Amino acid sequence: MQQERLFTPRQLRLLVLPLIVELALKLVVGMVDSVMVASAGEAAVSGVSLVDTVMQLVIYVFAAMASGGAVVAGQYLGSGNGEKARRAADELMWLNMALSLVIMLAVLLASRWIVGSLFGQIEAQVAYHASGYLFYVALSIPAIAIFEAGTAIYRTMGNARVTMKLSLLMNAINCAGNAALIYGLSMGAVGAAIATLAARWVAAVIVVGLLLNQKLELHLFKSLRHRFDLALSRQIMSVGVPGGVENGIFQLGKIVLLNLTATFGTSAITANAITQTLASIQVIPGSAISLAMVTIIARCVGAKDYAQARYYNKRLLMTAYISLAALSGAIYLCLPWILSLYHLSPATAQLTGDMVLWHTLGAALIWPLAFDLPSSLRAAGDVKFPMLISILSMWAFRFGGAYLLAYPLGMGAVGVWAAMALLDWGFRAVIYCLRWRGGKWQRMRVI
Repeated sequence: MQQERLFTPRQLRLLVLPLIVELALKLVVGMVDSVMVASAGEAAVSGVSLVDTVMQLVIYVFAAMASGGAVVAGQYLGSGNGEKARRAADELMWLNMALSLVIMLAVLLASRWIVGSLFGQIEAQVAYHASGYLFYVALSIPAIAIFEAGTAIYRTMGNARVTMKLSLLMNAINCAGNAALIYGLSMGAVGAAIATLAARWVAAVIVVGLLLNQKLELHLFKSLRHRFDLALSRQIMSVGVPGGVENGIFQLGKIVLLNLTATFGTSAITANAITQTLASIQVIPGSAISLAMVTIIARCVGAKDYAQARYYNKRLLMTAYISLAALSGAIYLCLPWILSLYHLSPATAQLTGDMVLWHTLGAALIWPLAFDLPSSLRAAGDVKFPMLISILSMWAFRFGGAYLLAYPLGMGAVGVWAAMALLDWGFRAVIYCLRWRGGKWQRMRVI
């Protein structure tokens, strides 16, 4: 008799497909934001982009904590302890809110240092736009924390449709606000920040309101008084903190490699920027599956059904390979038409094509094992190992390999992408496969 599966094919589709739409929306709206802010001048665009590098780190912190909460709540659901799962969801929300207030206060107090020193010597106009933008988006930090926690709770219940709809609403408010404040009132970067602030808080309030429904499998308790459960908080942070460290180092690595790329001139900077955008689109399905894996594998591990954990891991990895190969291949085939939209010089177009080729090969052949498989490890509670491997691979293969390929081997800026896709991702893929096959993750404990 065949064992009953924890997730039906329909449930898997309803979890993964909305996540793909949600991640695609984030990229598209980010591009629309850039176009709108550009109408206020290059100084405004520069100011916004500088602040967004800091805000991306903040988002990574709360996303990592939310992932930790999702693992804990998911494992409790899998074990059949619904009450403890609901307490974990409530603890996650309060933990993220408390952390967000501390970070918001720190960013506001350090705003002059961030603009005046962290970003180095920047023009007065750029600093002006950056300061105004930073003040308002800093006020949205608690909203980011609430939204990340809320969407993680919904994903843990296997419901990604609600988070997709909330993202649609948030993005619509953001675009409408940008249009009104940037084009209508000529408020520039400040207008963009106010629109973002409003959109994030509307989404945060709605997600909290929805999660107060006591009929939901996971919900928030209707009380403004909360006593932190130290044991639950430790469980959440045991998964969230290593993930936050890993994400922070990844963002730092992107900045360091951008500096390396910049040494090869303006064409390399332009080609790298375009490739970054296309690369983000190519891996959207894999990123969605990575989020889904946390929900699915955590449930299986909570139920101590390791056979199903292996089954779903294999099935989702196969889905990731098929979808990434199809999407990344299609984008590469359409590359001549895509690059024609940018009106690039022949040299820059050729450089971009070479960079995209390396990323396409890596995305189609290696990416799922390097980034989706560790999500399964984390969902099982094996969180420190992926963090350490990520740090080691980043410094040894992505940085070291980039310098080796770019300079001694003469690949130039293309060497940065070749080192990432071949050396860094390849090393991670081999190590994570060995870790998963070894089964040590089955002996890890979160709850």
